[in-house]
Amino acid sequence: MEFIWLTVAFVLGVAAKGVNLPPSVGYLVAGFVLHFMGYQGNEALNTIADLGITLMLFMIGLKLRVRDLTKAEVWLGSITHATAWIVLFVVAIKLFATLSISYFTNLSLETSLLISFALSFSSTVCVVKLMEENGEMRTRHGKLAIGILVMQDIFAVLFLVAATGKIPSYYALALPLVFLIKPAIDKFINFVGHGELIPLAGFFLAIGAYQLFDLLNIKGDLGALLIGMLLANHAKASEITKSLMSFKDIFLIGFFLSIGFTALPTWEMAYIALLLCLFVPIKFVMFFFMFSRFKLKSRTSFLSALSLANFSEFGLIVSAISVKENWLSADWLVILSLTVSISFIITNVIYRFAHALYAKHNGLLKRFESSNRLAEDVIDQPCDSPILVIGMGRVGMGACKALNASHPGQAWGVDPDAAKVEWLNQQGIRTHVGDGEDVDFWESLNLEKLKLVLLAVPFANDCIIITEILRDAGYQGKIAAIARYDDEREALMETGIDKVFNFYNEAGVGFAEESTALIKP
Repeated sequence: MEFIWLTVAFVLGVAAKGVNLPPSVGYLVAGFVLHFMGYQGNEALNTIADLGITLMLFMIGLKLRVRDLTKAEVWLGSITHATAWIVLFVVAIKLFATLSISYFTNLSLETSLLISFALSFSSTVCVVKLMEENGEMRTRHGKLAIGILVMQDIFAVLFLVAATGKIPSYYALALPLVFLIKPAIDKFINFVGHGELIPLAGFFLAIGAYQLFDLLNIKGDLGALLIGMLLANHAKASEITKSLMSFKDIFLIGFFLSIGFTALPTWEMAYIALLLCLFVPIKFVMFFFMFSRFKLKSRTSFLSALSLANFSEFGLIVSAISVKENWLSADWLVILSLTVSISFIITNVIYRFAHALYAKHNGLLKRFESSNRLAEDVIDQPCDSPILVIGMGRVGMGACKALNASHPGQAWGVDPDAAKVEWLNQQGIRTHVGDGEDVDFWESLNLEKLKLVLLAVPFANDCIIITEILRDAGYQGKIAAIARYDDEREALMETGIDKVFNFYNEAGVGFAEESTALIKP
């Protein structure tokens, strides 16, 4: 990657952050700016972009459970949405052709189906970045959105097989044998330890699976995703994910730049791209109503649909193959590149206000909610426990244990990860599935019985949002939170949180107190 690329990407990434946009929006713009300046992408950039996507899918797999894909709202929802979207969009294309809008007038039914199919996908890169930046990968809506994306990736594999004529090798039938060597892989990861070999092991597994699937004429990215899923229950899955996070973010810069390097649009192409982006709200509405019909809570439906309301980088792959096969004119590759880029920006901007939008309009949105709640959406509040811990990571779990040791039966926890909640209850730590940023969650509780709420969530902004929701709900008790840095602590105190513990300082104080006790007479 050339230094000028890094410079422009860094400057525009900082500029995007300065106006409260994710840096990835700046990277997208950087690609078009560099292209306008006369720079072109190269094979090295494509390799970096592919590596970023491979690592991202591997990390998704590490956080994904197979049973999440077996839910009707995921597999049946994906099929239902794709089918309805393709039918709707083909009708829209024919309407545009009737109105003599350029680029639509000469499209055949087959070509219209291709474009509709390309735009039926949501962006894995965009959605995962959103969920990671907001700490929502393991929430109900986060896992639902990721499940939809995984199903779409399977559709992508089927399309590539049909379009390129690459039939998977007969040796692919032996892939299930990987389950037989899983114990050996687990031992290998344990032997690696906790040092610099951990990220290298992650690279080895992700790229190795990619190469294996590629050799078998299957989309390599799918191999990275599946090996991640195979290792999702490993004790070091979270450690591997954290060790790869920075690498993945850096390599994905190449992906965002590569979109801008695709081609420069004309004003007419920009007009068509903007016209196509008018369908982003329609995509949101379709997802929202579909999820609601599967009896999901209105908040889960709203946030999942909002995150999925964009167009996918896979649309560029479809269009590139279609151009190569002379099914589509080269102009459409430029149009779809611009359409995908604009949809990224729309999603990144709007999702920043997602929780506030739901809180403001939840009364209206609940009208579309099914009266029958799914079992995992029902909270059975303990009546005799006045202390609630939000977020059951290592800090939250430790706090809950300590509280129940000093005040038996007085504390209980909430976490959005159903698998973790199940494990915690098996360990004797009373925990329920719930999201502290969910207005409906707090409305379902009797807040008068709560005296203390501990916010053991990793992001300061999440603590602020939860505090505001709690106060708006009429909570009168005390609130405590954790912070990693002094500036975060000050910001949290200004929101009215009663006690904020600096995570690192308090750990040091506790370590010192416990240690000095060893030398007391």
